[in-house]
Amino acid sequence: MGTAIPSAMATFISFPTRSHRKSPQIFPKSKNRLSVLSVLAPSTSVTTKDANSHNSFKISTHDNTIATTSNKTVYHDNWLENMAISYLSKAFQETAGIKNDTPGYKGIAEVSAEVYKKYSPTEQREIVLKVLDKVVPSFTLFVIKLMPQTKFTRELFAAFTTVSFGWLVGPSEVKESEVDGKIEKNVVHITKCRFLEEANCIGICTNQCKMATQEFIKKKFGTPVNMVPNFDDMSCEMIFGQEPPAQEDDPAFKKPCYKLCNIRQRHSTNCIS
Repeated sequence: MGTAIPSAMATFISFPTRSHRKSPQIFPKSKNRLSVLSVLAPSTSVTTKDANSHNSFKISTHDNTIATTSNKTVYHDNWLENMAISYLSKAFQETAGIKNDTPGYKGIAEVSAEVYKKYSPTEQREIVLKVLDKVVPSFTLFVIKLMPQTKFTRELFAAFTTVSFGWLVGPSEVKESEVDGKIEKNVVHITKCRFLEEANCIGICTNQCKMATQEFIKKKFGTPVNMVPNFDDMSCEMIFGQEPPAQEDDPAFKKPCYKLCNIRQRHSTNCIS
């Protein structure tokens, strides 16, 4: 039998005043209390084929690539999550002009692979931005953008992301960071990103997830977010309220791709472009 990993639960903190902010320092997780939002949102569970859900890796000194060696995570999506996956896959296909009949999450990964092969990094990001515009209701975006950029708002975004998007990114939890000497729960720690694991390509992660999501949230939500993927264990942190670094300074764009990259099908150190 595998090990079940439930979605994490999040809490909210009182409404603060606006202040100039420095880059947060992330602390280890603290115990979270049960919230109304976490009760209402459907939980996502996953099962791994071994006791350790993280991949183990070997670094090749010959070609500076990363090789994955462990079993893949198995997800058990409920009917509501399957509906969301199907809706996203359909919107992705229509926007990219790509037809794919593979059901479930694997279909999304296959479309993203075709988008990677067919379009430039800039075009890939533009396609994902259009997809997000289609799947997120315009009224919701309008209301969100009216919200002031405060500690409460950042924590709300983090909590909502954690309890609502397990079907897309895998299990996650809210973590704390220190901002101007105060503690905020504005960081979403994704234990092992479902999209990255399925795509198994760093270029797809950076162009179709990280960069596109950062731009979408900044433009549509009115708040910056810095997505910090860890390509060694496939975890990721979304830091709401933190400006991401320029691409040329971003460590995510300096990492070689996986040795068993699904796209290249060979050792490659350049999946970013």
